[in-house]
Amino acid sequence: MLTVGDKFPPFNLSAVKAGAEGLAGPGGSFTEISEASDAGKWKIVFFWPKDFTFICPTEIAAFGKLAGEFADRDAVVYGVSTDSEFVHLNWRVHNADIHDLPIPMLADIKRELSTALGILDKAAGVALRATFIVDPEGTIQWAAANGLNVGRNPQEVLRVLDALQTDELCPCNWEKGKATLQPQALFEHTA
Repeated sequence: MLTVGDKFPPFNLSAVKAGAEGLAGPGGSFTEISEASDAGKWKIVFFWPKDFTFICPTEIAAFGKLAGEFADRDAVVYGVSTDSEFVHLNWRVHNADIHDLPIPMLADIKRELSTALGILDKAAGVALRATFIVDPEGTIQWAAANGLNVGRNPQEVLRVLDALQTDELCPCNWEKGKATLQPQALFEHTA
């Protein structure tokens, strides 16, 4: 699996558009998203195994609820699975939890991005519940992966983004607005 310090791989994937645009129907619901999209922004890229499953919509909806918080931090959120854009659209139409999803749903049907990232489950052949925070230069600054049966905490992803954007030393459980560590002050205190 690619990790901190690695460049996020190039990609160009079909996606269901965010929000109401995504429900315009097959002729107007789709767009292409690549590594060049949203240039200059932080990117949160999270993967789920399959559409029309049980854990996935809880995570997708939770990321969607935080989309404004991520946008306030100059970050975009992309959700990705190995299902097609048509399956994504059908799922959005029929699932109230993600119907108005304010983030695009990318289709990695050839599994090229999942393979390049090293996040395909070896037995199931679908993406693990992997999450990447990518800086504006395209470098991975945080990476995490859960097994297929354990959901993740999007609030923690937001907390980590906040910490990364301080460019400071952030202690365990640090939250936005709290003090960061100042090594010189710590050294003087113990001397």
